[in-house]
Amino acid sequence: MKVDLPYLHTYVRKRLFLGLLAFSLGTAGLIAYALWYLIFNPGESILNQTLVLALVIFLSTSVILAGLGMAGILVTLLASKRLAFFQGPMRVALNIFFPVIIGLGRLFKIDVDRIKSSFIEVNNQMVKAVQYKLAPEQLLVLVPHCLQNTDCPHKITVEINNCRRCGKCCVGGLLEIRDRYHVKMGVATGGTLARKYVRDYRPKAVVAVACERDLTSGIQDSTPLPVLGVTNERPFGPCNNTFIDMELVEKAIKFFIAEKAGGKNSTP
Repeated sequence: MKVDLPYLHTYVRKRLFLGLLAFSLGTAGLIAYALWYLIFNPGESILNQTLVLALVIFLSTSVILAGLGMAGILVTLLASKRLAFFQGPMRVALNIFFPVIIGLGRLFKIDVDRIKSSFIEVNNQMVKAVQYKLAPEQLLVLVPHCLQNTDCPHKITVEINNCRRCGKCCVGGLLEIRDRYHVKMGVATGGTLARKYVRDYRPKAVVAVACERDLTSGIQDSTPLPVLGVTNERPFGPCNNTFIDMELVEKAIKFFIAEKAGGKNSTP
């Protein structure tokens, strides 16, 4: 079973994504400077200079916004407090520059799943910087269909309550958690169905269980809806008899919903 990572290891995972983000901002800044230099090249036509100037303005604006976003991310991670001023820039940094970060990772031969895992850690820490007091029905728990045993004849993709809770996979345990906290739960076969659940249930927050790839795309698609991501374990390969640490899912649920006594979040 998966256990909570030591603080140092978690910090290193966050640092990977933040380091690549900083490098991508520096690269974009250098490109903007080079283009700016070309504008004043006497050999260029007025049309070319105008086009280059427009590109420089776009790159410079993106770098400035993403730089503010990175500052906001660092403040959020260090102070465990999110500032409203940085919300827009943080979305620019996390979403617009994400493809650049993945490209840099491939260039430096860094495993893409490690980068996405680092992104998920950063996202989760930013979500936890805000205090939530949601009613159970305002929280949606999304789990992947690959958690179900592949030999099970009772398919849960259409109706999760088809599960017989036989104990051969972790779906029964997830249903017990759902019933204990009275939250909404859906089984997603992919991003399209996951987005449909969000549209239909209209939750105030989501706890999502998936692989790094699906969690990353789901978090980005759901912005600004807060999503806590829990990565599943895949001992038999992707999309095949995966499982999840129930304790991590329960902690994520308890973070969002208000306790019956006191009305405060449970700290995971």
